[in-house]
Amino acid sequence: MDDLTALTRQQLDDARASAHGRSAHLFLHDGPLRQTVIALIAGAALDEHNAPPAASLQVLEGRVRLTGPRGSSQELTAGQVAVIPHERHGLEAVEDSAVLLTAVTEMPARVRGKAPVGTGTVAARG
Repeated sequence: MDDLTALTRQQLDDARASAHGRSAHLFLHDGPLRQTVIALIAGAALDEHNAPPAASLQVLEGRVRLTGPRGSSQELTAGQVAVIPHERHGLEAVEDSAVLLTAVTEMPARVRGKAPVGTGTVAARG
């Protein structure tokens, strides 16, 4: 089990010591599921890049700006979670920040809209 508080602190320290002002640590890799703590010092950014099939961004510390297509942007602060746009996007640190990126790198065809809505079943776990 990983300690997000400790990972956040370590990645922020690493970002502050880095020439490019960022640091990342992939701590969970299970099939198509990935979870990564990313730290950026104020003013640092992840340039525009492609989106995985599904992803979310949770701000662990600080304040970031998630940029999207055609100049759109959304500012997020510690404790907030947002869905990553399904288009090219970027991330800018408004202040020293750490985020938790949860990404699914592949999805079965039925999840991507190949099966009609309402045809799936949900099993209860006990």
